[in-house]
Amino acid sequence: MVAGDCRLEPCAGQKGGFATGPSPVDRGRLGSKHHLLVDGNGIPLAWTLTGANRHDVTQLIPLLDRTAASGTPGRITADRAYDSRTRRAELQTRGIAAEIPGRCQEHGSGLGRYRWVVERTFAWLHQLKRLLVRYDRRADIHEAFLALGCCLICFRSLRHSL
Repeated sequence: MVAGDCRLEPCAGQKGGFATGPSPVDRGRLGSKHHLLVDGNGIPLAWTLTGANRHDVTQLIPLLDRTAASGTPGRITADRAYDSRTRRAELQTRGIAAEIPGRCQEHGSGLGRYRWVVERTFAWLHQLKRLLVRYDRRADIHEAFLALGCCLICFRSLRHSL
């Protein structure tokens, strides 16, 4: 898309927008997902925005690639949605230990004691109502607000540590 060219953007009366898709859990309404990669304290390291109909596993490697400048993590803890043989093999070639429960395993893997950090970060982000409900049609504006929310989380954690 060329800068300033509005032909690819939705019309004023058209619902939805870019990076939206039919949500599998919300009766097919258009929606979007936030994907986060956080450190052990819940500080966001990388984030991305996709349509609600995209699989979570497709965003694992792009999130890791966004953190390449700050170093590679030694261990990844994720939920079942990120389980994939090819992604596990990719993580192993990068030297990253993967703690991802399998899709066919029964619940109660014990990873909840680590996953709550990510869920808490999502709760912090969704306190900002602009991120909880997507009002923007343009994905770049919504992703900018997502980045701003992640920056606010970093700022608050730095302010409390001083």
